[in-house]
Amino acid sequence: MMAPERATGSPPPQRAPLTRRLLLGGAAAGAGAAALVGADALISGRFTAPADPAGGVRLNGEETVPFHGARQAGIETPPQAHAKFVAVDLDDDADAEAARRLLGLLSDDAAKLTQGRAALADSEPELAVVPARLTVTFGFGPGLVERASPAAVPAWLRPLPEFATDRLREEWSGGDLLLQICADDPLTVAHAARMLAKDVRAFGAVRWVQDGFRRAYGSEAGGTTMRNLMGQVDGTVNPEPGTEDFDRLVWNGSDAPDWLRGGTGAVVRRIAMDLDTWDRLDRPGREDSVGRRLSDGAPLTGDDEHDEPDFAALTPLGFPRIAEYAHIRRARSEDPAERIFRRAYNYDLAATGAEDQDAGLVFVSYQADVDRQFVPIQRRLDELDLLNEWISPIGSAVFAIPPGCAEGGFIGETLFDG
Repeated sequence: MMAPERATGSPPPQRAPLTRRLLLGGAAAGAGAAALVGADALISGRFTAPADPAGGVRLNGEETVPFHGARQAGIETPPQAHAKFVAVDLDDDADAEAARRLLGLLSDDAAKLTQGRAALADSEPELAVVPARLTVTFGFGPGLVERASPAAVPAWLRPLPEFATDRLREEWSGGDLLLQICADDPLTVAHAARMLAKDVRAFGAVRWVQDGFRRAYGSEAGGTTMRNLMGQVDGTVNPEPGTEDFDRLVWNGSDAPDWLRGGTGAVVRRIAMDLDTWDRLDRPGREDSVGRRLSDGAPLTGDDEHDEPDFAALTPLGFPRIAEYAHIRRARSEDPAERIFRRAYNYDLAATGAEDQDAGLVFVSYQADVDRQFVPIQRRLDELDLLNEWISPIGSAVFAIPPGCAEGGFIGETLFDG
């Protein structure tokens, strides 16, 4: 309802002057009201939060991703803001039955946590009520598969070949079991990881943990390609989830072992970045090494991020506009089957000085056959990619990602019941 207008020419209403006494009195009244609210909450044991200013709009923290299904969540799922990758080594005396029991416990707790419910024997159930699109994805290393059936190990499920640029460290490599835990809230990720680590204790030990992050939820429009810590748009040529192209490149079909059909393969590489020396390179040099503009990710021969690069284009001096050593040229293959689906995260550990930053990329890719798809790409990058001047792989692991499970089942039952 609109307030009545003042008559033309009438003096404006007088307001009391703003004084120190009024300010202090208002502050005291507010403090007193807050104290009363706080006292009431303490006495009654309950507290009523203020009304949602958004008018009841559903919070992202309430959003859930189904755990059960034909395929595991966390692959096609739009990437969440935070991730924790946990590799587990099974005890030497953990046989197939022990591995089966462990996977049953993990699947049951992951199913609860992803839906905002407390895990079994959760001592902090309050931390489970904000799932924030939590997903838990399980991967099997060769050591776990061999416990169930040595003949069931696919040919590509083994450490990657040695590459000249590798500086691999044992504390970031290998593992019998992978837990990929992703959500839009870091507290949710931390709590889920702790609950699942409790399940592991009787069967094995954590080998390594890698934390990663992207932009916070809501900072960018959905579908925006992530940027890594070098400022580069990272993952422009990813196949689109839900398409035939994606299904063909990512999901295992009839040529895979029976237990892995509907699953995929995962490569986890920890890539350290020398950001200090990268910072000293001028902008044209950075763009030349990648083959894309830093501002918008467009190829140096195009206008938009998703424009197809023109590798035949020449500079006025007759040199390739996209150099032979540029990352996008080295990563490209004429074979359309030599492609992968990237789902990487940044990492940035505490630094002790300006020249001592430990930062980089937790590179994660999914592909139906690691040998046929990932390895040829990495060989070309290993041979000539100029980015190798500033990056070094320091961790590497390969896992088979089994298909999903129905309610009441567990991840990996296709391996143990096959």
